Amino acid sequence: MAVGRIFVDGDREAGMGVRPPSGGTDDEPASVEFGIAAVDARLRDVELSFPAEREEVVATLGEVRVPYDVDGNDVRLGRLIAELDRERFESRQELLNELHSQFERYREQRSGGVMGQLRALLPF
Repeated sequence: MAVGRIFVDGDREAGMGVRPPSGGTDDEPASVEFGIAAVDARLRDVELSFPAEREEVVATLGEVRVPYDVDGNDVRLGRLIAELDRERFESRQELLNELHSQFERYREQRSGGVMGQLRALLPF
């Protein structure tokens, strides 16, 4: 069974990751990054300085596909950024904060199974 974790580093950046099953070994498995944790990892690999305009962020990251759940389902990052109300991001953290709610909505709307569909319908 996978266990959800929230990662927080010294900059107080949070993201989601899930530890995959160990397969019966005693070795500590690596975490699978998705959502904000995956976006943060991609941001560290590209040349993007802040403050940044939305168009600049989309031009740099728009075609990048990011997993939004533990199953590896992904979404084009440009799609989520286009749905944000902001035109400018003052910092990397501000971009991550804005994207967090987008990932949550996207995950809820597309989660499979009966329970996932019920969660998408209920307001809590």
